[in-house]
Amino acid sequence: MIVDLWHVGLVVSDIERAIAFYRDALGLELRHRQDQANPYTSSLVGYEDASLRIAQMRLPGAERGRSGHLVELIEYVNPAPDQVEAVRARIGAGHLALQVTDIDALRPRLEAAGAVLVNEPVAITAGINTGGRAVYLTDPDGITLELVQPPAKQLVAPVAG
Repeated sequence: MIVDLWHVGLVVSDIERAIAFYRDALGLELRHRQDQANPYTSSLVGYEDASLRIAQMRLPGAERGRSGHLVELIEYVNPAPDQVEAVRARIGAGHLALQVTDIDALRPRLEAAGAVLVNEPVAITAGINTGGRAVYLTDPDGITLELVQPPAKQLVAPVAG
């Protein structure tokens, strides 16, 4: 039975650039870094002689969860990564949605770090989050992120942990 979310893994082209974006621009906290090049990892990811650089990112001040991190950034050293065009409507495509308190304040920092907005922040006019705002953007590798600023009545402060 599923008991919790362990983490979300995102494959990136450059671990240092990704850490800088997710830490310095987006505001996540770097929890742990490691290189993985061993039989277990090769078996797990299904690539012979796999070599990965990993960075575990967490929400600052939030409850840590079972794994201690929310996002795992993965740079494949071996095999060489394959660059594909990010298409949001492609089967298997995903996005990472994060709650924020102020989209407008965060936007310039993200754009300066290489984020590209898919749309201008929009008012949520239907559904459970009516009254809030949201925006889709891509990180420097083209990974789709969604920032959601719920209506004031639904804003949830980070949980200390």
